[in-house]
Amino acid sequence: MTPEFSRPERLDAIGAGEREVRIAADPAERAALATRFGVLAVDRLEAVLAVRRESAGIAVRGHVSGAVVQACSVTGVPLDATIDEPVALLFVERLDEQEEVELDAGALDTVEIEGGAVDLGEAAAETMALALDPFPRSPDAATALREAGVISEEEAGPFGALKDLKAKLEGR
Repeated sequence: MTPEFSRPERLDAIGAGEREVRIAADPAERAALATRFGVLAVDRLEAVLAVRRESAGIAVRGHVSGAVVQACSVTGVPLDATIDEPVALLFVERLDEQEEVELDAGALDTVEIEGGAVDLGEAAAETMALALDPFPRSPDAATALREAGVISEEEAGPFGALKDLKAKLEGR
């Protein structure tokens, strides 16, 4: 299956030196990505990436930016979200799941190469999706929850019970 925003870089076209690649999703790709990731709209998705062959694989570093409209997880109100994320990936021929690898702070996330190419568009799309707030809330979300009778974590937890007990003991 081809991803909605596919920008493959064939392995045999990646030379020894670093090369900058700029990509941007078109309106149809953005609409398909919005459906896939369950957001109201993807208004912009762009990436500036440096691609370089290294001994361990194909290193991709750069930046993904975008604009997305998500629905508030409580009220459904549209919320604008801005994406501005660094990318640091290492595409490798085969991932060995049994081999334990210790990663240092400078280590790159590892992705397996599929079909003789690295898909920079899919990498950008996944970076965007991971950057989104999974439970976005509008400024009116707390009020809507309170009006629906939903209590906060503070009220439901042990300290909330102690607060209620204290109020009862004080005769409130």
